[in-house]
Amino acid sequence: MRDTVVVVVVVVVVVRAGRRWWSATSRREGVNERHGGSGGGASWTAVVVDLREREVSKFPDSISIPPSLEALGISNNHMSGKLPRWMGNMSNLMGIVIFSNHFEGPIPVEFCKLGNLEFLDLSENNLSGSIPSCFNQLRVKHVHLNRNQLSGPMTRAFYNSSSLVTLDLSNNHLNGTIPRWIGSLHVLSILLLKFNNFEGEIPIQLCQLKQLSILDLFENNFFGSIPPCFREIPFETTHEKSSLETGYQMGGISTFSLWSFVEGSKSLGEHYMMDVGYGTIIFHSLDVQQKVELTTKHGSYAYKGNILDYMSGVDLSCNHLTREIPLEMGNLSNIHVLNLSHNNLFGSIPSTFSQLKQIKSLDLSYNRLNGKIPSQLIELDKLEVFSVAYTNLSSATPDRKAQFATFEESRYKGNLFLCGLPLRTNCNKTVPTTTMSKGLERKIEDGGFIDMEVFYVSFLVSYIIALLVIVAILFKKILIGDKLGFTSLKCA
Repeated sequence: MRDTVVVVVVVVVVVRAGRRWWSATSRREGVNERHGGSGGGASWTAVVVDLREREVSKFPDSISIPPSLEALGISNNHMSGKLPRWMGNMSNLMGIVIFSNHFEGPIPVEFCKLGNLEFLDLSENNLSGSIPSCFNQLRVKHVHLNRNQLSGPMTRAFYNSSSLVTLDLSNNHLNGTIPRWIGSLHVLSILLLKFNNFEGEIPIQLCQLKQLSILDLFENNFFGSIPPCFREIPFETTHEKSSLETGYQMGGISTFSLWSFVEGSKSLGEHYMMDVGYGTIIFHSLDVQQKVELTTKHGSYAYKGNILDYMSGVDLSCNHLTREIPLEMGNLSNIHVLNLSHNNLFGSIPSTFSQLKQIKSLDLSYNRLNGKIPSQLIELDKLEVFSVAYTNLSSATPDRKAQFATFEESRYKGNLFLCGLPLRTNCNKTVPTTTMSKGLERKIEDGGFIDMEVFYVSFLVSYIIALLVIVAILFKKILIGDKLGFTSLKCA
């Protein structure tokens, strides 16, 4: 298909005097225009450029783009080159959707001038360089920069973006620490930083994000302990995650929504009616559903729409976290996913995890935990995925009741001292008496008894040697990261 710019011009007329309003539609090559007006009324123009899935390889010339451009959608094409800097001069731009193309180079600093921007999706390109530190618009709500080649620290990018709901920076090469000012983004609900090179301790300022419902720090270099203050985050469901409904304000009255070009949009109804002045005007309302990826149930899944609204979870896997799992993590009663696997966590599994009543996926595998699996966990009746593989746990597995009756042997493997179904090790199996112990009772043929002092010394030496051998084997396995080792330094 040849390169074609499709421009949709929408003119909405507000009647302030008189009952009459009119509209007319004209079409020409690649252009749709709708005009409206009334005697004594006011009018305004909204422009949407939509080039989705049109096999376009060349970016439109700035001369052909109306200066009143408010939404630009050029996703799923074969466009390459650098992002044009003239886009920063489109002061009315509210939405930019350019995912799944081949753009490269840095994000233009001119984007910092887009003061009305609310939605930005540049994901799945080849953009490189750092995120401009000046990019901290007040009105921006949803930012998707994932699956690029971005690098460097966050510095002060998004520092002043107090309306930010979604921040997806996953699958890049970003580094440095999570800035402490992150706690000032009070309406932030989705924070995705997975597959980067972030380091340092997980900042306690994250606990100030009371609207947070999805936190994904998978595959980074975070170290230290899990902040106990996570208990202060409700992880409640919210409609803000999926809703992108927006519109203009004219005299305090909402008008037309421009988000039909974003993937996953749906109509909230054919129309709604508003009484404006002396007349009634019908406007369309669109609710756009954004999409994010979250790793759960041993796979990466995309969630959008109402499902995204009700999804909540924490993924801290594949880092270098140490110390014990805070008991306070049991207070996260609203989360559906908790993944702490592939770390260096030690200590016991908190019995408070039995309070995670909404949990569907709980993964604690590849850590240095010890002790037994709390029997109270069988109360988690919504649990679908559970794994404590390669964690050095001991004692018996939980009773094969409720959801725990469905978990296979692989969920427990790699624990030498764990027994019970579905493992093949029987907890009732008695340890055979040692040959040396039997010798204690065996009479020597000549009628004498074995020297007890010699026996005790020999037994003690043999016990110490056997213990050292076991420790040496376990230590070697930890270092080489084999199937018994704790591959916390790198995900398997």
